Formats: sequence, structure tokens, C-alpha cells
Amino acid sequence: MNQPLQKNRLAQETSPYLLQHQYNPVQWYPWGEDALRKSREENKPIFLSVGYSACHWCHVMEHESFEDEGIAE
Repeated sequence: MNQPLQKNRLAQETSPYLLQHQYNPVQWYPWGEDALRKSREENKPIFLSVGYSACHWCHVMEHESFEDEGIAE
């Protein structure tokens, strides 16, 4: 049985592109102070995904990468 999908931080955004990623297992941060603070605290680089909701290749990357729980970890 599949577990119900859980929303991540992007569920509160207004951008159609960001909202399409709200169920990804990736724990996304919208661009802002929280993302910058987390990066500094963990001494990790920021992975920035830029796209738009009608972009074919953005959907391909979401399906092949961002929906994969192993990659999300």
C-alpha cells in the first residue's frame, strides 16, 4: 500500500512552478532567509532549481529526480 503524499514547504507558495513540487520528497526551501540560514548552519551549498510550470524538461527532471526518495535523501 502506498503512503499518502506529504506536502513540503512549497505548499504555502503562490508560484505554479513551486506548487507543482509541493509533494516531492525533496525538502525544498523557497528562496529566502530560511534557505540561506539553513545553508550557512549546515555549511552546505544551495541547490537552486529554476523553471516554470509549462516547461517540458522541468517535468522530466521532477519525475526522474525530484520524485525519487533516494535522491531526496
